[in-house]
Amino acid sequence: MKRIIHSDTTTLGFQIAPMIDVVFVIMLFFMVVTGTVKVESALNTKLPSPGDTLVKLPVDEITIGILEDGTVTMNEEAFDSPRDKTLPALTQTLRRLAASSSQQQSVLVTIQAEEQTSYERVIDVLNSLHKAQIQNVTFTVGEQAL
Repeated sequence: MKRIIHSDTTTLGFQIAPMIDVVFVIMLFFMVVTGTVKVESALNTKLPSPGDTLVKLPVDEITIGILEDGTVTMNEEAFDSPRDKTLPALTQTLRRLAASSSQQQSVLVTIQAEEQTSYERVIDVLNSLHKAQIQNVTFTVGEQAL
């Protein structure tokens, strides 16, 4: 005859298998993440030597604003009509400005376009700058526009 002993306290002991599974999952996570880490490399910079020529910085700075209705302003003064694609008055003023700046100075133009300004109007202004042979141009869009 067999005797069966019933006990209210059954100890299973320390289960190592789930711990090993967790360790392998953590290890797999770190292996995957280390593959996506970008390694920083040294930036190659060249410092100017005493014999290098100086860079010409633009001194004359003007601001061209393009409003939503197509009005083009330069330093808060309106030029041409909003429908005129060639912008002759603006082009002539920009040519005079580029010609009046000396060889040591160049002209920096900042185009401030409102958010709803058409791209076509911005291209019209860029064409005018090209005709005046002005190459230093930056853009701003939004709240800062005139």
